[in-house]
Amino acid sequence: MKKLYIDHSPFFVRAALTEDGELAEFGVERATGRSRVGNIYKGKVENVLSGMHAAFVDIGLSRNGFLYIEPSSRGLSPGDIIMCQVAKDEHNLKGARLTTDITLPGSFVVLLPRGGVHGVSRKIDDEDARGRLEKLAAGLCPEGMGFIVRSAARYADEEDIAEEISSLVALWERVEADYAKAQPGRTVFREAQLIDRIVRDGYLDDAEEIVVNDRAVAEGMAGKLGGKKKVSFYDGAENIFRHFGIDGQVDKLADRRAEFAGGAYLVIDRTEALTVIDVNTGRYVGAKDLEDTVYRTNLAACEEIARQLRVRNISGIVIVDFIDMSDESHRAEVLEKLRAELRKDKRKTTAVGMTGLGLVELTRKRTRRSADDFMLEACPGCTGGRVVSRAHLAIKLRDKMVDHWLKDRTMSLIVRAHPDVCAEAAALGIMSHELAGIWRGRRIYLIPDPSLARDESVITGSNDKVLTLPQDAVLIG
Repeated sequence: MKKLYIDHSPFFVRAALTEDGELAEFGVERATGRSRVGNIYKGKVENVLSGMHAAFVDIGLSRNGFLYIEPSSRGLSPGDIIMCQVAKDEHNLKGARLTTDITLPGSFVVLLPRGGVHGVSRKIDDEDARGRLEKLAAGLCPEGMGFIVRSAARYADEEDIAEEISSLVALWERVEADYAKAQPGRTVFREAQLIDRIVRDGYLDDAEEIVVNDRAVAEGMAGKLGGKKKVSFYDGAENIFRHFGIDGQVDKLADRRAEFAGGAYLVIDRTEALTVIDVNTGRYVGAKDLEDTVYRTNLAACEEIARQLRVRNISGIVIVDFIDMSDESHRAEVLEKLRAELRKDKRKTTAVGMTGLGLVELTRKRTRRSADDFMLEACPGCTGGRVVSRAHLAIKLRDKMVDHWLKDRTMSLIVRAHPDVCAEAAALGIMSHELAGIWRGRRIYLIPDPSLARDESVITGSNDKVLTLPQDAVLIG
C-alpha cells in the first residue's frame, strides 16, 4: 500500500511516498532557494561561444545561465533579448541550464507553445489509445503548437483534457503579455510549488492515502483531487514523519551507506562530475559458493540501487561498481535486472552496459536538486567533505523540543545549540507554527553555544516568569 506524507511549514515542505512502510520517494523544497526548473525568464545574451554552440544568458541570477544553441539555428549576439526557461537548476559552480523550447506542463498534457512534436507518452502502449489521444489533442491545440500527452490522460475524461489544454493556451497568452512588458532579467512565469507538482505530475497515481499536517493544504489537495483520493489531516504535536515512523528512513538519506538483503550494502559517493555506487556483500555470506553469493548480492543490489536513485533524487552520470562475476550469464542477468528496475522510474534513466570489471554506467535526467542538497552541505572545517546540513539539524532540533514539551509542559524552553544550528532554526521559523497554534503563549529561547557539536543540544524547561539569559539569546514565538 502506498501512502504520501506531507510535512508542510511556512518555510519548507517535505514529501515522503512510502510503499508498505518503506520510503519510495522523497522531495523537499525550501520557501527560499526553491527550484527554478520550469521558470520562464526574459533573458539578455551576455556572451556567445561559437565553438561550443553555447551562449551565456543573464536571467537575473547570481550566475549567468547556459544555453545550448543548435548549429542549424539562427545565430545569437551579445545584447539579444530572448525568452528562455530553466531546464536544470544551478549546480555547484555551474549556472542554470536554459532552453528556448518552452514547455507548460499540465496533469494530462504538456503544451509546447512554440511548436514541436505531437507525441504521446511511451507509458501508454495501447495503439488505439495512443491514436485517440493524439487525435484529440491535435484537434484542441491551436495551429503551430505542439504537445505531449501524459500517461494520466489515458483514463481521463475528454472534457477534462480539453479544459486543461484551454487553460494552458490561456496561460501561454499571459506569459507572452508579461514578457512583452518585462525588463530583461525578470521572471515572467514561475513553476508550481512542490505540493502542486505532486498533484499535477502523477505522484499520487498509486497512493491510496495522503496525510498532511496543515489543514489548509489538506483541504486544498482534497478539493483538487475531487474525492479521488483519501486526504487526511494530521494535527498531532509530534512531527508527522516521526509519528508515522519514517523519520529514521529520511535521516538515512544523509548516510553514505545503504544496507539491503541481510547485511549487504551500497556505498554512495557524490563527486563534482558523477555519483559512484559501490556494491558490497557485507555480512551476507550466502548458502553456496562464492560465485553464487556474489551473483545473488548483485541481483538484490539492483532493486536497492534503483530505489536509492529515486529516493535521493540522484541524477546525471552514475557509475555502479558491482562485485566481480566470472559467469557471463550472471553478468547479463544482473544487467537486465537493473534495467527492469530502472524502468519503474518516472525520470528517464538508462543503463549503458557492463564493462569487464563489472562497472555499469547509468544516466538519469537531472532537473531539480537531489535530497543531498538539502540534507548535506560542505564541511565548514575541511571544505572538502560533506556533513549533515544546518537545515536538517534544525528539523531534528525541533523534534527534541517537541519531545521535551510532550513530557514536561513548561511555559518556556531554553535551548542551547551550536551557533550555526541556532541561526538556521531561527531562519526557518522552527516551531513558529506551533507557537501560534497548539502551544500559544509558550516561549522558546535559542542560545548559541559554540562548545556544542553541530548535532548536540541541551534543552531545559522553565515556568519562571523572569529568566536570566545571555544577550545573544533569540526568542521564537
